[in-house]
Amino acid sequence: MPAPRRGRAVLTALAAVVVAIVAVSLITNPRWEWGVVAQWFAARTIVLALLETLKLTVLAGVVGFGLGLVLALMRLSGSGIARAVAWTFSWIFRSTPLLVQLLLWYNLGYIYATVRLGIPFTDVTLFESRTSDLMTPLLAAVLGLGLHQAAYAAELIRGGILSVDAGQLEAASALGIPARDRSLRIVLPQAMRAILPTAFNEIIGLVKGTSVVYVLAHAELFFTVQLIYGRTQQVLPMLLVATLWYIVITSVLSIAQYYIERHYAKGAVRTLPPTPLQSLRARLAARRATAEGVAA
Repeated sequence: MPAPRRGRAVLTALAAVVVAIVAVSLITNPRWEWGVVAQWFAARTIVLALLETLKLTVLAGVVGFGLGLVLALMRLSGSGIARAVAWTFSWIFRSTPLLVQLLLWYNLGYIYATVRLGIPFTDVTLFESRTSDLMTPLLAAVLGLGLHQAAYAAELIRGGILSVDAGQLEAASALGIPARDRSLRIVLPQAMRAILPTAFNEIIGLVKGTSVVYVLAHAELFFTVQLIYGRTQQVLPMLLVATLWYIVITSVLSIAQYYIERHYAKGAVRTLPPTPLQSLRARLAARRATAEGVAA
């Protein structure tokens, strides 16, 4: 006989009541203006803004995690100067609000009128441009988001590497395994299990963090939604459009996170747990078998 779980039954009933109340409110309250949401959800202007948001996320993510890997390796190196530079970078960019960093990059031309690339301590110039021409809203957004992300990515990558038992590296060295293979085949697969959950949280936060770029008047999703509801006065429906698209993006990232984590769990568990699709197929097959047995 199954053990009675009255507390679970009560909580389930309360949760079902709350969900029903929220669903009825969303469906029956005309002020949500779902018709306006449907009209703008897949509009060309919104789709172009969504693509711009995704482009910002990809570019800033590449900058952030690429530089974060370099900073993490610098923190773990034997060079005191490298460790100090990496620590100072993380300290500065984690201590400064993202909004302030974006505005500083966008107004960099006030401090440096020109950007010059050449050979240090000589008059040889390879590239020179006015900072105001070079620092577009897109570049300022990528630099602000990417460098801010790099400070956090460096710490989570460093933590993942440190989570690998040092004895495994010592054993690999004793077996004569080259340093490259030790890093790629021993350290990385195990570190990824510790890095991935936090890394995907950071990526999801980066997607939502692109909404701060509206201060630079860059045509990403939230800025475009602001322009539309400023013209139509349909504030709540347009905010719902942005909210739904953010939910779609984060849901896709969550699904990708599940399968990537499942891939890297191969070395930690003997039998991988079934995916949701495999579980559904197993349940349907069991019910089909039960129905056929009853019919027989």
